[in-house]
Amino acid sequence: MIRADIAIVGAGMAGASIAAEIGSTARVVLIEGESRPGYHATGRSAAFWSETYGGPAVQPLTTASGDWLRKGGFLRDRGALHIADAEGEAALAKMQAEFADSGVALHPVDRARLETVLPGLAAEWRIGLAEPTCSDIDVAALHTHYLGIARQAGVDLLADAAVMAIEKGSGGWRIETRAGLVEAAILINAAGAWASEIAAMAGAGPIVITPYRRTIVQLAVDPPASSDLPLVVDALGRFYFKPEAGGRLWLSPHDEAPSAACDAAPEEIDVAIAIDRYERLGLCRSIVKEHAWAGLRSFAPDRAPVYGFDDRAPGFFWFAGQGGFGIQTAPAAAMIGAALVMGRSLPEPVSSIDPARYSPTRFR
Repeated sequence: MIRADIAIVGAGMAGASIAAEIGSTARVVLIEGESRPGYHATGRSAAFWSETYGGPAVQPLTTASGDWLRKGGFLRDRGALHIADAEGEAALAKMQAEFADSGVALHPVDRARLETVLPGLAAEWRIGLAEPTCSDIDVAALHTHYLGIARQAGVDLLADAAVMAIEKGSGGWRIETRAGLVEAAILINAAGAWASEIAAMAGAGPIVITPYRRTIVQLAVDPPASSDLPLVVDALGRFYFKPEAGGRLWLSPHDEAPSAACDAAPEEIDVAIAIDRYERLGLCRSIVKEHAWAGLRSFAPDRAPVYGFDDRAPGFFWFAGQGGFGIQTAPAAAMIGAALVMGRSLPEPVSSIDPARYSPTRFR
């Protein structure tokens, strides 16, 4: 048996980051169902930081994380280009309006500039918006950093420890795992796609966290993709792509298929759709699929993250519903989560963010 002040279920980016933030002030155990942390969503990220990704509700968390990530050396400048055909022009205008007062830099791009950035682009793609602050994230380095900080702070990592049952007793939570029993006064639910299952075991409020499958395809293209190419995103969410090593591309059809919590795998139809949409852009002479993978992005009903104690299960803390933006918002989310768990004031990087907007009580 392991006894701790705080048990965190899930050692992906969410669990590792909040463990690192609170590990020096409490005895913490990090419970991971897989043999290694980060096997699921964290290890399959498309690895970019974009202030517009996730929409206006997520943007304050992303922006607040930016300086921390840059100072730590986890970001590399990339830039993003949001492009629109006739159908997508209204969506591009809406995006510009939504972020008009946010401080996020967005610059209109005309057809001539589109042709400079994307030679050969099909004529129907008329306008764009440049997002110059968009960057690549070194996801593996960031996750390893958080795990290292947690380990140095004395956090115990319990791997191969899928949760089997949870009970609430007079002394706190009793968590039965495949690796043994854990007791803790506070249980943090950072289980990603499994968050609703963990909540149900604990008798917490019925917040539905739905996993959605997202597919990525690695392509060898001719001509090779320039390393200076920005992240290119369709305004209507039909695809995005970015360059990778050796002139390759990472391409997604921006799919969102509801899924059970599982070890996600790509569907051939989604791979085919992605390649077809890219071919229609007219950017290359030939395309060879090298490999494909899929991950799960898990959302609450309103698509905003859920941070806070559950009023139906005292001592149960939600740290879930972080969708595909959990990597880029990790520093701010961990600071907010740690402050709420430990009853501290919000630190300076996130002091202007109202955590109530992410509280689980909004789903009563």
